[in-house]
Amino acid sequence: MIEEQALVTAITQDKVTVESIVKSTCSGCQQLESCGSGQIAKAFPQKKTTYTVTSELPVKVGDRVIIGLSEKLLLSAAWQVYMWPLIGLFVGSFLGQTLLEVNFINHELWALPLAILGGYFGYFLARRQQFISGNKQAWLPTLIGVLPANKHD
Repeated sequence: MIEEQALVTAITQDKVTVESIVKSTCSGCQQLESCGSGQIAKAFPQKKTTYTVTSELPVKVGDRVIIGLSEKLLLSAAWQVYMWPLIGLFVGSFLGQTLLEVNFINHELWALPLAILGGYFGYFLARRQQFISGNKQAWLPTLIGVLPANKHD
């Protein structure tokens, strides 16, 4: 389970809206001042992401909570995003090469658009799968726990 801290911003019936700040990995490095990537990370503001999750835990607005996402789901999404376009590119290339060998097309440059078309088809397939998966409850983060209130805030 990949976990992240978030802040509860709204509560409606059984739905809890939380806001998580997307942090750069450069923020924890000791070489931050002498690293070019660290300087770029400091220059751009941190991005906030809002999620709506279901919760059985008693929470109130302003609580710090821990949300989590399954590694299996994350790896599945990464596979879809990276592999489908690559598979489409290979299939389009193979089709173009096959058409060249049977003399259906007369030059290798004509095989290139088929490879690009195959890659785009793979991208379209991945995008469609991500859209369908994104609407399923299992693909949303879950509320794991509530952090204790800090008395020095």
